Amino acid sequence: MKTKNFLVSGAVAGIVYFLLGWLFYGILFKDFFPEQPEETTQTMLMIFLGCLTYGLFVAYIFTKWAQISTATTGLKGGAIIGLFTALFYNFFNMAMANGSTYEMFAMDTAITIVSTAIIGAVAGAINGKMG
Repeated sequence: MKTKNFLVSGAVAGIVYFLLGWLFYGILFKDFFPEQPEETTQTMLMIFLGCLTYGLFVAYIFTKWAQISTATTGLKGGAIIGLFTALFYNFFNMAMANGSTYEMFAMDTAITIVSTAIIGAVAGAINGKMG
């Protein structure tokens, strides 16, 4: 595995995922999901670290196992990863969180697929550029 590719593509993918979360959950679909408690610096840090971890997860799969090095294959691989991570998360969320609805399940699944496809394209393109 090319450690440099993994770290750079994972960090960039994590930052892009954080920004996409802000766009989708904070602006475009803000009224669709329940009101969240007031954001704190610690909350935003934990969200950022979660996004960074997810970006590194996708980058690890792409560099270690799949050798994905184009935006197109990254987009496709990211969409599949997004589908499965969204489904497992939302099934557990439906089971344990009060107020979860099937509409929220579907919307969050769609957002996760699109977001992960985008970060997959980013990670794949970076892997291709870095060689």
